[in-house]
Amino acid sequence: MKVALVQDWLTETGGAEKVFLAFLDLYPQADVFTLTSHEKVISKLGIENTRLKESFISRLPFGRKRYRYYLPFFPKAIESFDFSNYDLIVSSSSSVAKGLLKHTDQLHICYCHSPVRYAWDLYHQYIKESGLNGWGVKGVFVRHVLHKLRIWDVISANRVDTFVANSRYIQRRIANTYRRDSVVIYPPVNVNHFEVNTEKADYYFTASRMVPYKRIDLIVSAFSKMKNKKLVVAGVGPDLKRIKELAGANIEFLGFVSDEKMKELMSNAKAFVFAANEDFGIIPLEAQACGTPVIAFGKGGALETVAHGKTGVHFKEQTEDCLMEAIASFEKDFTFDPLVIRRHAEQFSTERFKRDFSVFVEKEVKDFFEKKG
Repeated sequence: MKVALVQDWLTETGGAEKVFLAFLDLYPQADVFTLTSHEKVISKLGIENTRLKESFISRLPFGRKRYRYYLPFFPKAIESFDFSNYDLIVSSSSSVAKGLLKHTDQLHICYCHSPVRYAWDLYHQYIKESGLNGWGVKGVFVRHVLHKLRIWDVISANRVDTFVANSRYIQRRIANTYRRDSVVIYPPVNVNHFEVNTEKADYYFTASRMVPYKRIDLIVSAFSKMKNKKLVVAGVGPDLKRIKELAGANIEFLGFVSDEKMKELMSNAKAFVFAANEDFGIIPLEAQACGTPVIAFGKGGALETVAHGKTGVHFKEQTEDCLMEAIASFEKDFTFDPLVIRRHAEQFSTERFKRDFSVFVEKEVKDFFEKKG
């Protein structure tokens, strides 16, 4: 079979890119399609230029760095690719990758990280945080673009033959948004990259890109009220300056840290703190691979990756009081075994993902082409 792999964009190395790396390992001869990319990411993923095909977005002014400004053109960009020579198409999508055009003799499997967040579940939050609550020209334009995107998004979902969801949480969102069934295969976590440390230091740790929905501001505000507890924060992003203004003297900001430093910080921490409502969330599992318990907001993917009382503690609401109560309970009511936490994380290994996904695809391919005759 001739295989095509499709990713929304390849501009950073987050959770979606870690899934895509596993796809590249499974299908090393596949051609790669993406709206736009950064050279460092392409190099890190080991994609040869001869296999990489980018859309016209990458050729527009600032199309590699400010590509999100071209959101109105994303549907046209993904539809501009010609997949007519491929038998199997695997898309990795949280935006428009699933909306590619194909013919009836091709099988398209979409690994869905989420329906388009800023067009659906996070629409009102996005409008508010972007300062577009008013009905000025910019606010009206953005609302119109997202309205049109929602229509296209539902229509394009019908082009997918089979959906794979990255969690039960996303499985429900796919059903609610697209009225489509899906199979859950959890994303890969490179647990072998991390080592268990049974001796923990006296600090809490969090790490993330500094954007509003990650709720690092909530974590920093809560710890600023608990002056006897140390919090270490890693990560950069547009919200960093605002978040630093909330911090007390017990909070240390490290900015960008290397992979090795990240491993060290996670491995030594008393606990990893996670306040986002994520679709899945790979970094809490990376912390657990170090034997480090996680204090997580009890919604979304964290309910499936953090076992309350066994590998961490959930808090019910995204408020300072709830987080502070969870930390107090973590210190008073629970004892965690780093080796038990590590074994839990191993259930989400990269090897498990590759095995489960390849078996699933083989079955889908066999059924699809048998029906085709």
